[in-house]
Amino acid sequence: MQKRISNLAFQGTEEQQKKLFEVIDRRKNEQGAVMPILQEAQEIYGYLPIEVQMMVAERLGVSLEEVFGVSTFYSQFSLTPKGKYDISVCLGTACYVKGAAEILDKISEIVGIQPEECSEDGKFSLTACRCIGACGLAPVLTINEEVYGRVTVDDVPGILEKYH
Repeated sequence: MQKRISNLAFQGTEEQQKKLFEVIDRRKNEQGAVMPILQEAQEIYGYLPIEVQMMVAERLGVSLEEVFGVSTFYSQFSLTPKGKYDISVCLGTACYVKGAAEILDKISEIVGIQPEECSEDGKFSLTACRCIGACGLAPVLTINEEVYGRVTVDDVPGILEKYH
């Protein structure tokens, strides 16, 4: 699944940049520093926009391609911000064959964003994920830590209403 770049403008603060530079300076001499720096950068910013990746590359003295390669290869990293309500629809095999793609489409229609996007008001983000290990409840979606199983397209409006 290809990662998308954020649909929203970057809004980092000077305080966040200061924290990021402290992390980079503390870890820059470690072998394989890019990965742990990106992990801490994501904790600081909540995601890894290209602007943060550029700061990491420049201050660490590595290519942007190397930083971008790590941030797009590992599923733990997000290139898009997460909304107050982070909706994730499982597209693993069991969920997919039971209609998860249609559920994802319905959510996208209702909240007005595509997978890997965040609504402009910061309320919702949407992710299409791989198997979450709840195959017996297929199809499954999560909103933050809340798990919804055996979801149908008709269930989606009622589920989302709880978060409006």
